[in-house]
Amino acid sequence: MKLLFIQRHFPGQFKHLAPALARQGHEVVAMTMPQVPVRQWQGVRLIPYGVTRGTTPGVHPWVSDFETKVIRGEACFRAALQLKAQGFTPDVIIAHPGWGESLFLKDVWPQVKLGLYCEFYYHPQGTDVGFDPEFPATDPGEVCRIRLKNLNNLMHFEVADAGISPTHWQASTFPPRFRDRITEVHDGIDTRTLVPNPQVRLTVNGELTLTRSDEVITFVNRNLEPYRGYHVFMRALPAILRRRPKARVFLVGGNDVSYGARPDPARYGGKRTWREIFFEEVRPQLPDADWARVHFLGNIPYPQFVALLQLSSVHVYLTYPFVLSWSLLEAMSVGCAIVASDTAPVREAIRHGDTGRLVDFFDLEGLANEVCALLDDPAARQRLGANARAFAQAHYDLATVCLPKQMAWVRDLGRTRGHPFLSAPAPAGG
Repeated sequence: MKLLFIQRHFPGQFKHLAPALARQGHEVVAMTMPQVPVRQWQGVRLIPYGVTRGTTPGVHPWVSDFETKVIRGEACFRAALQLKAQGFTPDVIIAHPGWGESLFLKDVWPQVKLGLYCEFYYHPQGTDVGFDPEFPATDPGEVCRIRLKNLNNLMHFEVADAGISPTHWQASTFPPRFRDRITEVHDGIDTRTLVPNPQVRLTVNGELTLTRSDEVITFVNRNLEPYRGYHVFMRALPAILRRRPKARVFLVGGNDVSYGARPDPARYGGKRTWREIFFEEVRPQLPDADWARVHFLGNIPYPQFVALLQLSSVHVYLTYPFVLSWSLLEAMSVGCAIVASDTAPVREAIRHGDTGRLVDFFDLEGLANEVCALLDDPAARQRLGANARAFAQAHYDLATVCLPKQMAWVRDLGRTRGHPFLSAPAPAGG
């Protein structure tokens, strides 16, 4: 087949699937916004494209998000026209629709099958929005803006032929008329590389060398922000550090925002990052000796990240009801003993008392108690870590579970001639 991938930051979620299809002999092309220095990546031909304008100044704030997606969609549309003029017509297009790039590709190739990576459908209540009472919407019209964010999803589903979603909960956020066309397959975790390592050693900041004999608490986000419970973790630290005088805490993550809104500097005394805000809140509660055991590592190279997880005595993962992080499953694969938030996406992977411990997202005392209880119980850590790894291997292994299912989904998409979501009958049995 001829396959076209669309992802603003390719490869993204397709970093395993696209090269695997190329290795099978398919012609694989990917369109991506960044101007990449190479034109081939692991057998995939890369086609960069760029936008020629920005969002209109003064546009209505409820529709600015959609205008941005239309701008990107137009850029991708025009690049696709050039690709078609050069003689390339794909059999299947596989797109992450989240940035709008694939909005108009059916207008270039009307007969081509379009499969979507269905990451999340927005809701004004019941998922991430309104979950955390500390950060309420300041404008009653926020619910209207959230509904309009789904314009992009709705327009894609008018023309899409199938969808794929990494977790059952993420698929469940989509309306039933779409959900019946979504296949649930995770992106996959390389459990053969992400393994426990009792002999691991890691030197941090050029001076502190750690081994498995050290008491290490880890916390990982792409960026340190409320959506991933950074504020909750920070507020639990004083109690944890008082009770665990030998523990060291390592936080991995950047200072920007991946999800949700940036802080309002007017509300937080001029502070502009969530990391700074909760750093300043918690620091006065800790004596210097305790604070010296808290290490902010920023974004670190992947091999160092894996080694840190392998060192971890207890790994903490917190999230709003939102997209599930790869880092949780990576921690499971290396056999971490995990304390996680009792939120819907997490419960698919962490079963309380079996593959980890669950605690209410907002329960600071409960979080501190669970972390300290596990630090006191090596046997429980060993059992939970072993169970977590076995669960990751059985349900999320890249080579034996996820990639074969993804490739079967692509093959089925290429074979079928069905109809777009909104006109297709639901398959018998759902």
